[in-house]
Amino acid sequence: MSTHRLNCGYVPLVDSAPLIIAQELNYAADEGLNLNLLRQPSWSALRDLLALGHLDAAHMLAPMPIAMSLGLSGMTAQIDALMMLSVNGNVIGVSRDMAGRMRDAGWGGSFVDPVGTARALAQATDAPLKVGIPFPFSMHRLLFDYWLRDAAPFTMITTPPPLMADAVAAGELDVFCVGEPWGSVAVDSGAAELILPGAAIWSFAPEKVLGVRRDWAAQNDGLAGALMRAVYKAAQWLDTPQNHALASDILARSEHLDLPENAIDHALTGNFAITQTSEPVDVPNFLKFHRNAATFPWRSQAAWIGAHIAKLHGLDKGHATKVAQGCFRTDLYRKHLSGVGVDMPGASAKLEGAMANRTAVASTRGDMILGPDAFFDGAVFDSGDPK
Repeated sequence: MSTHRLNCGYVPLVDSAPLIIAQELNYAADEGLNLNLLRQPSWSALRDLLALGHLDAAHMLAPMPIAMSLGLSGMTAQIDALMMLSVNGNVIGVSRDMAGRMRDAGWGGSFVDPVGTARALAQATDAPLKVGIPFPFSMHRLLFDYWLRDAAPFTMITTPPPLMADAVAAGELDVFCVGEPWGSVAVDSGAAELILPGAAIWSFAPEKVLGVRRDWAAQNDGLAGALMRAVYKAAQWLDTPQNHALASDILARSEHLDLPENAIDHALTGNFAITQTSEPVDVPNFLKFHRNAATFPWRSQAAWIGAHIAKLHGLDKGHATKVAQGCFRTDLYRKHLSGVGVDMPGASAKLEGAMANRTAVASTRGDMILGPDAFFDGAVFDSGDPK
């Protein structure tokens, strides 16, 4: 079998794991691929390299392909999400000083109370909050705005994930929303406390996608399918609990995340130390790679992202949601993964936020369980997409 080398970019986060595991455990080799994994210092660097054709595929924030296709982020480029790489996986943290002021305002330190935590955060300061996010077009940005927009004024400050702890320690940030392991790194450094997992805001939020240029996917259909199959198998392996120890060992290596294994374990197990001295807490569904159709690129999730980007940037909502839905390639997912027995949902869109609990849904094999996918405020989003 001939081997095709693909340049794949990623930012050093735990949710880059499907690409790393696909290469390290030979799922890519089984598909005739050699993934040249290229670690990037920032999302903007990764974005530009993909747009210019220096990367074939990339680990991307879910809103990035949509923003790029709308011409909002760097050079305009038609970027598609072939599949999801992860669901959930973010944490919200505050400086230790801010945590103290929140307690003075009556906050009890709960890690599962988005409404009470938002109220305490608003009461803890008279000035607009300085909020660190990794990139302007990210679920960090959209989820934080969705959660806090009616509670307190804030300004967003773009901060690369590896620098988040230092920015908090220097007093440059009051609050941050970041993917693991960088929230845990901030806690371990003594700079911050964690106050909320992203899953408390939206319990099934699309986080990272496998992004490619649309013209690359059209010209390399066979390679796109091979890459998707390799990543799917890696995601399935990652969501098997007995594999977490080996996954941590692989991800911690210097050529990948270059971090202590214990910093990576929190995300994989959903077990968090929210302060330096507190007992760990369990966060169900903190990060998903495969369970509950986590790899499927739902057009309704794309529409939610498009609608919120439109609101933030003054765009026509109908146009933004149409572009967004076109970026999430359910057609290629069905084409390339149906043949290897992957259970496919009966529809490509759903009512987002409608499932408070695990729910059986129609699928090709009849084995699909979705949910929970609730929003913290009980809202339900209808994309209006019949497909």
